[in-house]
Amino acid sequence: MAVEGRSGHKDLSNKSKEQSGLMDMHPRHRQRGTAGTKGRTRTPHPGTETTQSRNKATSYLSPANVKVGTTLIIAAFVGVLHWGYISALFENDRHFSHLSTLEREMAFRTEMGLYYSFFKSIIEAPSYLSGLLFIMNDNVTEYPSVINTLKRFNVYPEVILAGLFRIYTSTMSVVGIETKTCWTVNRGNELSPVESCEGLGDPAYFYVTLIFILNGLMMSLFYIYGTYLSGSRFGGLMTVLCFFYNHGESTRVMWTPPLRESFSYPFLVLQMFILTYILRTPTPGRRSMLVLCVSNICFMLPWQFAQFVLLTQIASLFAIYIIGYLDSEKFLNILYTHMVSLGLCFILMFGNSMLLTSYYASSLVVICVIAISRNFLKLEKMALISWVLQVLIWIFGTVALKALTSMILGVRDDAHIFNILKSKFTSYKDFDTLMYTCAPEFDFMENETPWRYLKTLLLPVVILVFLAICVRTLKDILTSSRKKHTRGQDNESWEHSTSGELFGWIFSRLNRPLFIFIVVILMSIQGVSNIQTQLNIKGEFSNIAQEELLEWIKFSTKPNAVFAGAMPTMASVKLSTGRPIVNHPHYEDAGLRARTKMVYSMYSRKHAKEVKKLLIDMGVQYFILEDAWCTRRTK
Repeated sequence: MAVEGRSGHKDLSNKSKEQSGLMDMHPRHRQRGTAGTKGRTRTPHPGTETTQSRNKATSYLSPANVKVGTTLIIAAFVGVLHWGYISALFENDRHFSHLSTLEREMAFRTEMGLYYSFFKSIIEAPSYLSGLLFIMNDNVTEYPSVINTLKRFNVYPEVILAGLFRIYTSTMSVVGIETKTCWTVNRGNELSPVESCEGLGDPAYFYVTLIFILNGLMMSLFYIYGTYLSGSRFGGLMTVLCFFYNHGESTRVMWTPPLRESFSYPFLVLQMFILTYILRTPTPGRRSMLVLCVSNICFMLPWQFAQFVLLTQIASLFAIYIIGYLDSEKFLNILYTHMVSLGLCFILMFGNSMLLTSYYASSLVVICVIAISRNFLKLEKMALISWVLQVLIWIFGTVALKALTSMILGVRDDAHIFNILKSKFTSYKDFDTLMYTCAPEFDFMENETPWRYLKTLLLPVVILVFLAICVRTLKDILTSSRKKHTRGQDNESWEHSTSGELFGWIFSRLNRPLFIFIVVILMSIQGVSNIQTQLNIKGEFSNIAQEELLEWIKFSTKPNAVFAGAMPTMASVKLSTGRPIVNHPHYEDAGLRARTKMVYSMYSRKHAKEVKKLLIDMGVQYFILEDAWCTRRTK
């Protein structure tokens, strides 16, 4: 059904742009349309006020304040720069400013359209509360079931953005400020003109703009984080530069704004920054732990896969703990903070059991038990055996506890995750694993990916840093074993392991500015080319066949007509027509996976009568058959 393709460029997103409905850009022309103190007083001695003013000015202009101010100014600049950059890429890719409301909704393919539909439901409701209650008692997304979408999906970002949109438009209406400008766009090719609106008063514009602003703030955080790690503002700039040079490998927000990581990624950077501060601080206070807890929540709530990122983080902390770089008290405080944030997310998601049955939750419990009982597990004269023993207890304990909690709570929603891993390393396959591994996101890393990192020197630098840390750690372990350092003394290594200590042996033999200048030049050869390639992507969204389908559904079927079909198309049907659907692209539910398999039997070798009976039993009245699913060849 979709008309796809681009002119004169290679598709760099590699992932989520399949079936994006892009075609060669054709010019669109638009025409403007409508759319007091009582008591005694003191007289200061001459010159006193002047002296006080000078002292204040001197304190404000102290070197420390100037350094902080300069850092914040640069952080703001790189944030605005990234905001503008991803906004330009998005506009170039879709010609978003010239699309109609329907075309903008169709441009949000697959899961993106599903998530945006909840934002649309709330802003179109008579009141914010009624819209919120509607999505909490939703009988449209998985007809005939009634579901609480705040429990099933990670749609808190849409709930918050919808509230901000209603506040913004109401406020602007009261003060009499126009929030959008509308145009008539001539699409050419004998297509009918459409109305296109620009400005924050347009829901889709407001939605993507706030996502891009959030990801601009993410770049500001990256700069501050890089500056903090390196102890130099130049280190922060190098961090930003590396991100831009590897932009296509670092984010896909410019192609797919509504995806969950677009909301979570910035809070991950904040969370890592706060965690690094806690690790470097001898006695971090409660305020630091509170900020860590909040950043954990903001990271986990929008994204169902955030738990896997935090699992790897906890595993890394466990590694530095068992070799003696992290004291028990601080480590346990970090674990407790993670547990509290996980519990709060469980409550905010109305008891989403997948959070409690995750490997992340089980790992937290097992590692916490190991840390508390460390004195019983530690073998003074056989440290290596102790480390191996603790790692084995952690691995087997996590798997066993996860299986036990899943069995007790009767949760099978994440059972497919283990099957996906099994399918990657064995010949095992079933319907769900094939559905997942057909998407590049869940397949093995492309062969070209390491080569792209190599050409920008990112991979060699990371390997160099990793080896330097390993060598330094090994030296510390050997020194510690000889001198029998206490755990408090071990912690000094954490506090002073700066880049200067790690790489001082290099800079003592080379001219440091010259060395860094040469590295930046070599990185820039491919990095600048990558940026230019992204900026040269020109396209325009158009999917006439789907547009005609959606228009037909809106005007030729009843409002309660029930539809089934391919998952990406169902998201568009729900978003643009409001019709009930029986399946959708969010695949993290056992019941939904089983339902999708029945719907997809239309493309199987089953007899037509058998398939028809299956669909009628599910309450389906219309099935959208896409012949491309029958004829195209994919793995």
